[in-house]
Amino acid sequence: QVQLVESGGGSVQSGGSLRLSCAASGNTYNSYYMGWFRQAPGKEREGVAGIDTDGTTIYADSVKGRFTISQDNAKNTLYLQMNSLKPEDTAMYYCAADKGPARLRWLLRPSYFGYWGQGTQVTVSS
Repeated sequence: QVQLVESGGGSVQSGGSLRLSCAASGNTYNSYYMGWFRQAPGKEREGVAGIDTDGTTIYADSVKGRFTISQDNAKNTLYLQMNSLKPEDTAMYYCAADKGPARLRWLLRPSYFGYWGQGTQVTVSS
């Protein structure tokens, strides 16, 4: 089992940057595939970026070239560097984790993740 705690959210102006962090508990962090998701009011939760256990990454089309997912296995921490932020990026951001065989494209689907953090709010003003 793994517990996840996000941090790093805040309010920025359009074009600004933020880096989200997700600290994971447990000593088997390397065996989990990880993902970042977001949910805006009145909308469904959507996948933003995912990273498999071998380091392979996938991004939603809406954030490609602007967001970067990475992890520091020594610190059991997942990151999401967000640049060139837009008002439409405003949402609650969640990190998620799970184990087992998975295809890369599944890492953008909330249903393939069983462990979730509490979320951190990102607000981008125009």
